[in-house]
Amino acid sequence: MTKNNRPQILLTNDDSINSPGLWAAAEALSTLGFVHVVAPRVQQTSMGRALPRESDGIREVQELVINGQNWQVYGIGGSPAQAVLHGLLTVMTDIKPDLVVSGINYGENVASGVTVSGTVGAALEAATFGYPALAVSLQTAVSEHFNLSDKVDFSTAAWFTRYFAEKLLRLKMPFDVDVLKVDVPADATPETPWVVTRQSRQRYFMVTSQFDPQTGKETVGYHTRVDEATVEWDSDLKTVLLDKLVSVTPISLDLTSRVDFGDLRGLLES
Repeated sequence: MTKNNRPQILLTNDDSINSPGLWAAAEALSTLGFVHVVAPRVQQTSMGRALPRESDGIREVQELVINGQNWQVYGIGGSPAQAVLHGLLTVMTDIKPDLVVSGINYGENVASGVTVSGTVGAALEAATFGYPALAVSLQTAVSEHFNLSDKVDFSTAAWFTRYFAEKLLRLKMPFDVDVLKVDVPADATPETPWVVTRQSRQRYFMVTSQFDPQTGKETVGYHTRVDEATVEWDSDLKTVLLDKLVSVTPISLDLTSRVDFGDLRGLLES
């Protein structure tokens, strides 16, 4: 695959360079521009925007066959956010990306769990450099969040990846839209409607723990739950899980509360 004068797209994920979801995104995006694939060497789910000091930073060159063409791709010894940094600083050394895409993730990234997501974290890292960023996730069973199953069908999520990537390449987003977070229901098709949503405040991933008395190890896991009685009507959680529609959430780098500053100061001075 040659660069020519095509749009330059940096693609990463948090499920590793070996993820079929990453490959599906690469194939879909290749029709829009030249795709530079830089992703963690191993599974890095739930890393958020972490930059762990213990990451080895080793860059391994691999080869993938996409659409019958040989691609040189890079597996990074680090987190998703670190993969973005390597992509910008050590792979795309003489060019700048027109778009950064993270995904396609095994599992929906919705509600208050978005700050845990390595998929979203990678997109946020790109956004801090001023690049348009897209994070795409596909609803799957919790049992498939870590195993890179080749039984998961990413074709619809790939269709929406290309759809929104084309928009971001062509259009300038309004101020404060730093990342587009797209979550695709498991049974969606390209004809499934999409809805602009807000991030739900609910806790969707419910933490569990299991103690092994023989090893003294406490294993933390999770299951999912939606409180239908209190879920926000315009949220990503309701849209994907209850309405079965594609959720498109504009994410801002600004985490400042929307409280009236004067009211808050008055409260703190009381």
